[in-house]
Amino acid sequence: MAGPQPPGPAQPAEPHPHEVEFEQRRAVVSDRQRRTDATAIGGLLLYVPNFLCSLLVVGLIAALFGGFGLVLLVLWLLSGLLVFHRPTEGIIARRLLKLRRPTPEEHARLEPVWREVTIRAGVEGRNYELWVEDNDHDLNAVAAAGHIVGVTRFALSRLPSAQLAAVLAHELGHHVGGHAWSSLLGYWYALPGKTAWRVLRLIAAGMFKLPSFLACLGVVFVLVPLAFLAFATVSSFYGLPLLVLVVPYLLAAVGRRSELRADEQAAALGFAPMLAEVLRHMRATEQHDKAVAQQQAAARGMRLPEPGPMESLLSTHPEYEERLHRLQPYLVPPR
Repeated sequence: MAGPQPPGPAQPAEPHPHEVEFEQRRAVVSDRQRRTDATAIGGLLLYVPNFLCSLLVVGLIAALFGGFGLVLLVLWLLSGLLVFHRPTEGIIARRLLKLRRPTPEEHARLEPVWREVTIRAGVEGRNYELWVEDNDHDLNAVAAAGHIVGVTRFALSRLPSAQLAAVLAHELGHHVGGHAWSSLLGYWYALPGKTAWRVLRLIAAGMFKLPSFLACLGVVFVLVPLAFLAFATVSSFYGLPLLVLVVPYLLAAVGRRSELRADEQAAALGFAPMLAEVLRHMRATEQHDKAVAQQQAAARGMRLPEPGPMESLLSTHPEYEERLHRLQPYLVPPR
């Protein structure tokens, strides 16, 4: 009886179907590489009430400086141009988005994939800067300002090349559609008004914690003049600043629409199957994390609250089912 046979040579693992070598080819750059689509324009219009509130705040502060205040006001109005200033973008990438420059190995991985994406889009890829986030757990990417394209280290190391290309094509869609710069520009001009609102809320909360007599004095000398100023502002702008109350919900709806537009951009470049696979992976990861959190809460005798309708209205990303449904026309082979 023959003894056990020695194990044969290990069979090489089958390569992932989305792991491809993008061939070198000549780039044809389109005459019109950027546009501002309806989603970007709608987002900018929604920021108008916030901008008016910020203009009032900056104007009041500028009035304290006399003639020099006008210079400060003009400088603030022109400061939005910094969104397209490359050194400022570098500060945004490092300080706000926590990104870094890719290492030589990461650049060797990113460069051919990014070149393939930009060639298909007819875009000059060197106009954009690729960044990496030190995140080994989340599959994520970001498009910001005028030229920032960032991707997590997890996505860079775990995704097959064609799926990585689909993710980058999605982020490029945010740039060519004007979503990235318009959202950052709106956020920047809304910042003084939002900051002033937070300060007022802190002042009001602090006053109500004082003894009753001091609280009444605070209401008379602080809150009443501010309320009168707010009423005068609303009246002067025909009630437009009141839209600030519903702007977060409308901006979230615009954000969801911009995500669908970016998906369509990636799908139109031929990355629909790869993007669909990425979305399925993200959905499975989210469901797994939710199940683990529920099990941990149940072990402690607790129950996680279910997200309410208002929370879904404030979500800036559509449900994965909707995104996959929108990709279906691109997944059906042509007849």
